[in-house]
Amino acid sequence: MTNAAAPAPLPQPELAPREDLSPLVGPNDPRITHAAVESNGVLLHVAQAGPTGGPLVLLLHGFPAFWYDWRCQIPALAAAGYRVWAPDQRGYNSSDKPHPVRAYNLNSLADDAAGLITAAGAQRATVIGHDWGAAVAWWMAQRHPQLLERVAILNTPHPRLLLRKIVTSLRQARRSTYILYFQLPGIAEAALGARDGLVLAENIKRTARRGVFSDAELEHYREAWRQPGALRAMLNWYRAVARFLPPAQSIRIQPRVQVIWGRRDFALEADLAQESVALCDDGRLTYLASAGHWVHLEEPDEVNRLLLDFLAEPVAVQAAPAGVGAIAAQP
Repeated sequence: MTNAAAPAPLPQPELAPREDLSPLVGPNDPRITHAAVESNGVLLHVAQAGPTGGPLVLLLHGFPAFWYDWRCQIPALAAAGYRVWAPDQRGYNSSDKPHPVRAYNLNSLADDAAGLITAAGAQRATVIGHDWGAAVAWWMAQRHPQLLERVAILNTPHPRLLLRKIVTSLRQARRSTYILYFQLPGIAEAALGARDGLVLAENIKRTARRGVFSDAELEHYREAWRQPGALRAMLNWYRAVARFLPPAQSIRIQPRVQVIWGRRDFALEADLAQESVALCDDGRLTYLASAGHWVHLEEPDEVNRLLLDFLAEPVAVQAAPAGVGAIAAQP
């Protein structure tokens, strides 16, 4: 990848004292502080770590997780001097859960995250997303590019590409049949919440590498799902994208993008990663051959290394020409 101008110096974070880099032991880990932050008309619970003067990194979780899904990344980012905010996105865990399905459209979700950057007092931030959180990050890169220093995407294509793929690829359509099931109000909630969330917890374990999710960790997820209205609100993300996707527009992603993709994803075709990077003015893709959809939990050390290297890169004065990208494969 080439740039037309020399990179501008990137302000380096002030390194915090070396901390324990082990994953968070639970939502009440003493390395975390908690706050309720108003953004875009909703109150979002935000887990926070790292020095308050450090560059802001926003971590956006996916379905059916909550902020604790970043338990392996938060300590590493905070110890490297970054100010980490990991919200429960709207509808999840301790954050507000508006009732209308329309409240979960992508514009509103992206505006929630944009509002957090403003609430933090930052002019720009790096946004890192996984699953639905990555879909929000893609949408932010189009809707609020001026707020984004850079974007890291974990195992999720641009939402429009995925919807197109479901229509044009029988294999992807078969992998995405669960989305149709999630459209059924009441029925999907009852199925996922069966046996006090044990059914959903077991489904998560089946989609990840053996040993990635312990029973103790999944109990924290189950507690998040027990919050009043949580299952309905979580499923409303899928219902809203089917009913209220904003009008189509040309897609070009201006901020610098790093896509990290576990090739063994149970739900997504691997070529969606390359197709998404092709939409970026300055994007690169790294495949992790042995990881699946839960790449940040299955290969946390490698993902953290890639993220920290990406965060440390100088910001280019002028992005690479449209469509220019790089693809790397990791063993």
